Amino acid sequence: MSVNIQKSFQYPFKNRRINHSPVFARGQKRFVIFTFAVSLIIILPILSLIVLALGGDGESFAHIVKNVLPRAGPTTIILLVETGALAALAGFIGAWLVSFYEFPGRRVFSWALMLPMAVPTYLAAYGFVEFFSFTGPVQTLIRQLGGYTSMREYWFFDIRSPTGAAIVLSLVLYPYVYMAVRTVFHFQGARMVESARSTGAGRARVLFRILMPMARPAIVLGVTLALMEAINDIGAMEYLGVETLTFSVFSIWLNQDDMAGAAQLALFLLIVVFVLIRLERWARQNRQFYDSSTNSLSSRYRREQLDGWQGLLATTFTALPVLLGFGIPFYIMAGYAWDYLDQGFDPDLLNALFTSFAFASIAGLVTVLLALVMAYSVRVSRSPGVALLVRLASIGYAIPGTIVALGIFLPLAMFDNFFDGLMRQGFGISTGLLITGSGATMILAYVVRFMAMGEGSLENGMQKISPRIDMASRSLGKTSSQTLRLVLLPILKPVMATAFLLVFIDSLKELSATITLRPFGINTLSTYIYDYASRSRVEEIGLASLIVMAAGIIPVILIMRTMLDRRG
Repeated sequence: MSVNIQKSFQYPFKNRRINHSPVFARGQKRFVIFTFAVSLIIILPILSLIVLALGGDGESFAHIVKNVLPRAGPTTIILLVETGALAALAGFIGAWLVSFYEFPGRRVFSWALMLPMAVPTYLAAYGFVEFFSFTGPVQTLIRQLGGYTSMREYWFFDIRSPTGAAIVLSLVLYPYVYMAVRTVFHFQGARMVESARSTGAGRARVLFRILMPMARPAIVLGVTLALMEAINDIGAMEYLGVETLTFSVFSIWLNQDDMAGAAQLALFLLIVVFVLIRLERWARQNRQFYDSSTNSLSSRYRREQLDGWQGLLATTFTALPVLLGFGIPFYIMAGYAWDYLDQGFDPDLLNALFTSFAFASIAGLVTVLLALVMAYSVRVSRSPGVALLVRLASIGYAIPGTIVALGIFLPLAMFDNFFDGLMRQGFGISTGLLITGSGATMILAYVVRFMAMGEGSLENGMQKISPRIDMASRSLGKTSSQTLRLVLLPILKPVMATAFLLVFIDSLKELSATITLRPFGINTLSTYIYDYASRSRVEEIGLASLIVMAAGIIPVILIMRTMLDRRG
């Protein structure tokens, strides 16, 4: 889930073309046509949703307006506002403290603050509910200290509420804000802080007059990413008993068997998502973040030392999000895994693990290969139209998984039914559902959802390769395909490996689309965990949860290495 918030590297020879050769031009056209086809497939879910929604009757729409929106709409707004505010607070404070102050544990917390990103939201919900339940350690301690025997004798915060859900989500999503703000402070903050302090400005003035305005675009970016993850969630919301618009789409589609109504609500939710994206772009308009090696924190800046109670407060504020966001789910799941360790490995878990790795590997490979071709198409064509197509192919990450699943299911089901009818009429053979209900639909959903990761990584990698290499290849008579395969591909192997890992891990953890598109009788790690949790058997998912969390740490490490390539 890495996010590049720095200004893109600009090519030299910006106005020069490198594809004068007719052979090179023909190869370029093939790449452009391929990019157009892939973009069309990626946006097909949205197009199918529009067709399905417009084809629905007014009864479904009236039901949504009268019953669903008044109930789920305010809940979703409350959830997003509270999640965004809490994530912004935790992410900004953490980035501010580790960037400009030296205190006990600072070096550890500078990377540990990213650990909650390894915890899927549904696992965080399971862990928090167990930790704060009546039989959990917190309420058990309260009863022991107060001598209580019943929950009616004391008040305790209900984690199964919109505010409780916002706390859970913010504690695992604040790293988006931390990552964005920390990058800005790392590359831009030192000189401005030093200049302000040289004029006698105190800590409060530096914080409120310089650092907060500087970090505002990064905060908006991080909050937007966190809110899109919050909108996408189903597993946590269902377990916490919070009805959001996304969960309503899932319920209307599967529980009420009203695809038209689900599509109509999905389009409304898509508008909300695109409004969030537009607000983020507006907030960051004309504001870019530059990587200047002469101005990074690690080059010259000397952090202010915090001792005594100030150092203790700084350590507490940075440790608390890590202990809550990562520590609680890990503590609960590790305890459950230990309790069931003597029973050995569940065969169903091993099957789910193998299935998850197989599907995620295929999705990662397909995504990276498609992203490679599209990124190269942008490179050789230098056309705004091609760049727009690639941007369209990257919008899947902003679309909740449930909506992607619904948009994919409709055209594939129509194709299967059409082909089955054709075979019945022509040959008297029923082919049934060839694609719908197969693993191919899940892989397609993963590719649609996570194409932005693959394409973004490959495009950024290509931007760092001088176009002189393409010109030299052309001068030697190589076609565009040969240039990509023989020249650029070897250079891009590390970038491709990183992109593959990012797509692989997110596919491994994906739940919303997987629930609705998985083949009958097939489980991935995420659906294996979801099935047990939905049957109130959370204590049996400890080992599977630890596997998912361990896998989630890999992109955290990759992000930290990319974000801060120097010690800081």
